[in-house]
Amino acid sequence: MNWLIFIPIMLGTFLLMEVITWLTHRYVMHGFLWYLHEDHHQPSPGLFEKNDAFFLIFAIPSWLCIMFGLQQQRYWLAAVGFGIAMYGLAYFLVHDVIIHQRFKWFSRSNNMYVRTIRWAHKMHHKHMGKEDGESFGMLYVAKKYWEKVRADKRRKAF
Repeated sequence: MNWLIFIPIMLGTFLLMEVITWLTHRYVMHGFLWYLHEDHHQPSPGLFEKNDAFFLIFAIPSWLCIMFGLQQQRYWLAAVGFGIAMYGLAYFLVHDVIIHQRFKWFSRSNNMYVRTIRWAHKMHHKHMGKEDGESFGMLYVAKKYWEKVRADKRRKAF
């Protein structure tokens, strides 16, 4: 397969995953699978949560797309699987490492984007139940959160 086709499919899948993640988070995690997601909003001691099962929910289709795509020489399907996997890696780094700091790798970042995604996620977690949530995405952050972080930065400058 031509890399000029493989790479756009992979990158397009990565971008589409933000939409899929938002929809899944809003209507599945805060809907009929709240049972798995609830402990993420009401944490208990320990490194793992029931919410971590969503890793498998996204990893299995990725793995299947890669495996069948390569076996059947349907490289567009493998590209979809690699795009999902890339998003999974980004999710791990952004959500688990940067936002929730489950691993203390980037705990002192003062980057504007990092501060904004942390604030948006904090606003998501202020809702302890499955209703009345906000900010369901991961990489895309709404304008109101950017404005809040910029205003904070301006206040600290004076």
